[in-house]
Amino acid sequence: MLYLSKIMFTKINAWIHLWLGLFSGIVVIILSVTGCLLVFQQEISDIIYPWRSVEARTSEEQLPPSEIFKAVKAYVPDKEIQSIWYYGLDKSVKVNLKSDSILYVNPYTAEMLAFKDHEDFFHEIDEGHRHLWLPPKYGDPIVGWGTFIFFILTLSGLILWFPKKWSKANINKSFKIKWKASFKRVNYDLHNVLGFYSLLLALIIAISGLVMSFQWARKSVYWLSGGVNKPRKERRNEPKEEKPVITMKEALLMQKTDQIWNKVRKEYAIYNKEEVIIGYPKDASEPLYTCTDMIYGSWRYIYFDLQTMLPTKGTQTPLSEEKAADWIMRANYGIHTGLILGTTSKILYFLASLVCASLPITGFYIWWGRRKKDKSKKIRTSKTGIATVDPGLAAR
Repeated sequence: MLYLSKIMFTKINAWIHLWLGLFSGIVVIILSVTGCLLVFQQEISDIIYPWRSVEARTSEEQLPPSEIFKAVKAYVPDKEIQSIWYYGLDKSVKVNLKSDSILYVNPYTAEMLAFKDHEDFFHEIDEGHRHLWLPPKYGDPIVGWGTFIFFILTLSGLILWFPKKWSKANINKSFKIKWKASFKRVNYDLHNVLGFYSLLLALIIAISGLVMSFQWARKSVYWLSGGVNKPRKERRNEPKEEKPVITMKEALLMQKTDQIWNKVRKEYAIYNKEEVIIGYPKDASEPLYTCTDMIYGSWRYIYFDLQTMLPTKGTQTPLSEEKAADWIMRANYGIHTGLILGTTSKILYFLASLVCASLPITGFYIWWGRRKKDKSKKIRTSKTGIATVDPGLAAR
C-alpha cells in the first residue's frame, strides 16, 4: 500500500512539474532574462551613460539641495521637482521631475549634464520584470502568480531530481553533465543538473519575489522569521493631489532642507554618507523625507518635521538594530536582486538567473522528445501488434 502511494505521489508530482512548467514557461523566461540584465544595471549604466559620473571633489564642495533646486528651476521652470538624489562624490545628482522626467546635474557646478524624458533602457527592462510590459493592473498578478508557480516547480523539480538509490551511476547522473553523450542526454543533464545547482538561489529569488508581490507571503515570511507584530508599513509620504504644490518662493526659503541634508550626512548616516535622497513634500506642513544608508540593496528612511527639525513618526532605525524579522523585510530587495553580498552575490545571481531562463527551454525539449517517442512507439505497435522497446530507451 505504501509502495503504491509512493508511485502515485511520484506520478502526480511529475504531472504537476510538467504542466505547470509548460503553462508558466514564457513568464519564467522573461522574468529570468530581465533579472539577469538588471543584476549589473548600475555598473553597465555607469559605462554607457557618461553623464552619471563626474570628477570627484571634497564633500564640502558639493552644492546643497537648495542650490541644485534653484539651478533646475531656472533650467526647467515649468517642471515640478519631486526629489534630489546624491549618489556620491564621483556621481552626478539625479533630479526627479514630475511625469518621469529626469535631470542629471553636476553636484559641484550645477551644470545640466543630461535631460531624459524617462529613465532609460533599464527602465524598460525593469517594466518587463515587474509587469511584463503590461499595465500594472494586469501585469502584477501575472508576475506574482508566475513566481508562485516557479516556486512550486523548484520543489517538485527537487523531488524529481532526488536519486532513488545513491549508487555511483546515479550520483554521476545527478551531479555531472555528460558532455560527450547525445544531444538529448546533454539537454536532459542541463535541465536536471544545472536545475539542482541553482535550486537554492532560485528558491531565495522566488520567495523574496513573493514577498514583494503578495501581502500574505510577506506576513508569512515575517511570522516564520520570528515576527510577532504586523510588519511596519513604511511611510512613503505619497503626495495628495488636492494639496498645493510648493511654490518657487517657498522652495528657495526652505534653507532647512540644506540643514537636514547636512544633518543626515553627519549625524545619521552610517554607510555611504554622501549618498542621500531628499524628497520634497507636496505641502509645507508635511514632513520632508530623506533616505540614507543605501548599501547592499537596503536603505533607511528618515522623516523630518520642518518646524522642529527632528525625525517624525515613520522614521526607521538603523538596519543593524532591527530584529531578524524586520531585518529580512527591509533587506528583501537586496536579497531578491543579489545586492545583499555585493559583487559575489551579483555574479551568483546572474548565473542562477541564466539557468532559470534555460529551464523552460530544456524542459520543453525533454517533453517534446518523449512525446515524439511515444507517438513513434504507438505507430510501431499498431503496425506489428507487438509492443516494441525503443533502443534509445533501452540504452538508458
